[in-house]
Amino acid sequence: SAAIGSANTSYAMLRACGAAAPASVPALVRARLARPASASAVASSSALEELAADRKGLARVVLKKGKTQIFRDGSPMVYSGAVDRIIGRPPPKTGDVVLVADGSEKPIGWGVYNSVSMFCVRLMQLEEEAKRDPASALNMERLLEERLCSAVDLRRSLGFPSTNTNAYRLINSEGDRLSGLIVDIFADVAVIASSAAWVEKYRQQIQSLVSKVSDVKHIKWRSSTDILKEEGLDMSEQKEPAPSSYSGTVKVMENGIVYLVSMEGQKTGFYADQRESRHFISTLSKDQRVLDLCCYSGGFALSAAKGGATNVTGIDSSGSALDLANENILLNKLDAERISFLKEDATAFMKGAISRNELWDLVILDPPKLAPRKKVLQSASGMYRSLNALAMQVVKPGGLLMTCSCSGAMTQSGLFLKTIQGAASMAGRKVTVLRQAGAACDHPIDPSYPEGQYLSNYLLRVM
Repeated sequence: SAAIGSANTSYAMLRACGAAAPASVPALVRARLARPASASAVASSSALEELAADRKGLARVVLKKGKTQIFRDGSPMVYSGAVDRIIGRPPPKTGDVVLVADGSEKPIGWGVYNSVSMFCVRLMQLEEEAKRDPASALNMERLLEERLCSAVDLRRSLGFPSTNTNAYRLINSEGDRLSGLIVDIFADVAVIASSAAWVEKYRQQIQSLVSKVSDVKHIKWRSSTDILKEEGLDMSEQKEPAPSSYSGTVKVMENGIVYLVSMEGQKTGFYADQRESRHFISTLSKDQRVLDLCCYSGGFALSAAKGGATNVTGIDSSGSALDLANENILLNKLDAERISFLKEDATAFMKGAISRNELWDLVILDPPKLAPRKKVLQSASGMYRSLNALAMQVVKPGGLLMTCSCSGAMTQSGLFLKTIQGAASMAGRKVTVLRQAGAACDHPIDPSYPEGQYLSNYLLRVM
């Protein structure tokens, strides 16, 4: 099993994080950027124009009139409907670095191009940033290194890894300004989840950089096949995974609780986003009877047991998830008389419990993603309402329900609380909100890309 990293873990990267390394900028470009310029030249030229002068064949994606400001403000996804024309012969290929320009063809930033996706360009750096840091402008390898360094520094400042937690998110896609890339650290294994064509193109460089983060000894690469298909990549045609791709299980620790994480499990194998809410459940569980619905490998259930619950029941329909959950009981030396897991459909279990008039003090409902797309939001709302109405009926009057949605479409619609209220009416119960939460602090969100906000978590008192 992997050793737990200390709070003072040092991160060995290729170079010291934050180093500007200006010497790597071509001398001619440095001279250009440094030379004095007339007022009119300053007004008309830009750092990216200067740098692009030495790049033959660099295409320019020109935005439609009135579409520029949203991207100047930081939105990283240039959708094809915002593009007026593309200047460049031959035209750019998927994965190519391109300039993004306003209607007058003046660059506002640069990014990576995709000829197939609805997202034509993923913006990587804006003009102002290129001025401040010309070393990484138009240079994906350097930019990757700098963004990874920045992500490492942020997690270290947040206390990850620590003596009691070594499962955390190192890179959170747009939140760490690397759209389409997720990296989760589980003890000495880094799980890299790819959902963008550019990530696949730079796979070797990404693996190399991540492998240099302290304590990382193994890499598991997970390509999101369905999303990559929309990016124009058919992963079934790709080569076999690299030999470095780790498989099997790894032991991790979160808030002092040990979990077995499967490298073949859901998403990256473990839901680090609920860490803070799991800890909160442990503080509420003393002497309580707790039900964990859609429990996966037992995260909330184990936290409740560690918090002193008198009885904990976990329900999931996945046999492989429950195998991990039962292993986790043993790993944490918990009393099997006080915590157990059952393989059953959550809806069927709740209906049976209602018919037996069985009630719990604290219920957690954390179902899988029911609304993967906006177009299914209406039908998903009905499913969330029905599930929550059942869950409320198995909470004793005055008890607590923690209910969650990991569907981005639901969270961004702002309809989840309304759906919960509809469920309360359906169940004939009254609810009040005690706490509202999202993903843990190692899952940063870019406010200019609210679509990155996907997790809703409400703690309710049910009367």
